[in-house]
Amino acid sequence: MTLTTALGARRRKWDGAVPPLLRPLVRAYLLGYASAVAPRLLTLLLQHLTRRRTAADSPKRNGHHNAQSFPDSLLAILRGGLDPRRFPAFCAAVVGGSTLLELPLRAAFNKLAGSLSNVARIRLSRWFASFIAAWLGLRLLQSKQSAGFTEPAPVRPDSHLDAGRQESRYAGRTLDLTLFAFTRALDVIVGELWTRRKAHRLASQRWTRLEDAISRLVDPAVFAVSSGLIMWTWIYNPSRLPRAYNKWIGSAAAVDPRLIEALQRCRSGELQYARDTGQGRLLGAMCDDYGWPRHWGDPAVSVPFPCEVVHMGCGPSCEVHAVSRFARSFRWAMATYLPLSLLLAVRSPNRRGLIKALFSAARSSAFLGAFITLFYYGVCLARTRVGPHILGKHVEARQRIDGGVCVGAGCFLCGWSILLEKAGRRKDMALFVAPRALATLLPRRYDLSRQWLETAVFAASTAVVFTCVLENKARVRGVLGSVLGSVLEP
Repeated sequence: MTLTTALGARRRKWDGAVPPLLRPLVRAYLLGYASAVAPRLLTLLLQHLTRRRTAADSPKRNGHHNAQSFPDSLLAILRGGLDPRRFPAFCAAVVGGSTLLELPLRAAFNKLAGSLSNVARIRLSRWFASFIAAWLGLRLLQSKQSAGFTEPAPVRPDSHLDAGRQESRYAGRTLDLTLFAFTRALDVIVGELWTRRKAHRLASQRWTRLEDAISRLVDPAVFAVSSGLIMWTWIYNPSRLPRAYNKWIGSAAAVDPRLIEALQRCRSGELQYARDTGQGRLLGAMCDDYGWPRHWGDPAVSVPFPCEVVHMGCGPSCEVHAVSRFARSFRWAMATYLPLSLLLAVRSPNRRGLIKALFSAARSSAFLGAFITLFYYGVCLARTRVGPHILGKHVEARQRIDGGVCVGAGCFLCGWSILLEKAGRRKDMALFVAPRALATLLPRRYDLSRQWLETAVFAASTAVVFTCVLENKARVRGVLGSVLGSVLEP
């Protein structure tokens, strides 16, 4: 029995009683519920275990409230997933709606567009069914108000309305989801066009090495550009990134926040070299903490700051600092990747699986370590090794380097560490960071009157992806294609 046959038989055991037309809806709802509830349940469990351990270490502490609140919190999470305006219902509406609407739309196209081929009518019915379902599904998700996207509206003194009931609502809560769908649709369209071009060029024996290199480098390039944009935003405009994303990058980068603030002030012009603008205290305090001469942190005296300040205690050598960064980042990443890899290896506990898990964790840790190292070394290249020889060593050049050029160099280099990962992982990671990079270019909140445009982009993008999955599942790359293919099949 093949793996596909075994998986199919296993699925029929639990959804065999469901009518074929409703199976995609049921699968989508259960998958959405699991993805929405499982992470919150895991977090709650870890918090509960931590509290119990703390209570055991401190017998005087009253743990009765925590013991009572755990079942209540558990029930609240399970009930929250059933809210009709949350992610599980959204998944069911999009997937189930596209399935249920396809047949009546196909019948309508058979009557109204009889001159079209049967294949064209099927594609049109699938696209419009998915478009309508995605539009309604996203509107359902957008109907739930969020505290971050509402605020009290200003009330005129002569107004007789209750000021407490007035509020301004903003759109943007579903922007990340829309950008995810948009990048996936763009990947499908560009990938299909490129595949047809390649087939035509190969048939005519005109496929070149340059085109082959482009095929292999497009995913690393997308990741590098996206990562660079995200890192630039993290340095200069962190409010455009989600809070959890900011926190994770800060933890991985392990940088003194005073150094980040100094770079921000250099770019804004608040901190200027060879001029006393009252900024000496910022890095002056950092110099005191690290045992450096205090004048290193005074921009009126030190033009520029010594690169040792960027190294944060690793000595004056940029190369030694790079090696040290890689070693520390590799250890930090292994603490995350190794347990996950070993957990996956438990499914087939043998020596080969263990070795594979170790190599997988080491490879991913090397990628992340190289990412962080290349960012810092890019900064050093621009500040010390290469930048001054190209842009000059005068005050204006130093200001320009620390005002953005050095960070830009780090952002340009860091993402190319993706070449250390396997080709299969590169495409998944590129498609993961691309929508997050696009989000840095758009406002996190915008006027509610323009929400229809976001909804239209999401609906059209989802329609493209769903139509492609039903006709050529392999064209939707990565894990998403496999998941949607298994959900949408009868």
